[in-house]
Amino acid sequence: MIGVFDSGFGGLTVLKDVVKRLPHYDYLYLGDSARVPYGERPQETVYEYTLQAMEFLFRKGCVLVIIACNTISSRALRKIQQEFLPGRYPDRRVLGVIRPSAEELMARGCAKVGILATNGVVNSKIYTEELEEAEPPIEIFYQACPLLVPLIEAGRHDENGCDTLVSQYLDELFRQDGGIDTLLLSCTHYPLLYESFRRHTPSNVALLSQGPIVADKLENYLTRHTEVEERLSRKGGRVFFSTGPLEPFNRLAGAFYGHAVHALPAVLDSAESVGKKRG
Repeated sequence: MIGVFDSGFGGLTVLKDVVKRLPHYDYLYLGDSARVPYGERPQETVYEYTLQAMEFLFRKGCVLVIIACNTISSRALRKIQQEFLPGRYPDRRVLGVIRPSAEELMARGCAKVGILATNGVVNSKIYTEELEEAEPPIEIFYQACPLLVPLIEAGRHDENGCDTLVSQYLDELFRQDGGIDTLLLSCTHYPLLYESFRRHTPSNVALLSQGPIVADKLENYLTRHTEVEERLSRKGGRVFFSTGPLEPFNRLAGAFYGHAVHALPAVLDSAESVGKKRG
């Protein structure tokens, strides 16, 4: 299967677009909703949580995993790829959402990009790192939106308060530079507020969500890596797991995924157990 992992619901927006583009594969979604959000957690904690999730997904038969979260992609992905996989799962692949997004920004020839994200992603300056060799150079402007994810996770994305916050965050961003030509919603929760972001963004400024970008890049990746693609099952299956209470997860997940979701309970190994396996 293709696994999709996020700390909560946000990754379902990515899964939605990936399934739309590549419907014939089998997918397994894992939301660590018991410990959401990850954005304010220390980097080592995010890494340990991610290791636990990878062990769960690999045991369930995932050959390829998409980390559908900017915070996890910025704080844990590289270490997962370089240190964890070679020793434990050399035949598995883990991809993120940041590199595909950076590639899209370069392909579009953007000059000034506004990154709307959690505090963790903003503090990491990961997009500056990913785009440092862009030619011509791309200027990056960050805007943290720390109050949006908790409201979205609580199912309050339709409230006026969210719209007001979006307006305030965009005002702060454009005060940094009024010439920003592209905005990237660098949190997979934010597509639920796309219309609000669009309403408060000048019409001449492009507004990008990561789901379609990741879907396009995944299709390209599988075309280039036939050794991975040939191992994927093709029954059109969709399985959902949550580490938290199932009723609220199922109730809210539909808004992100666009269809009813009936999740199963997920129990992840402790950090100590994963550590012993790594040893």
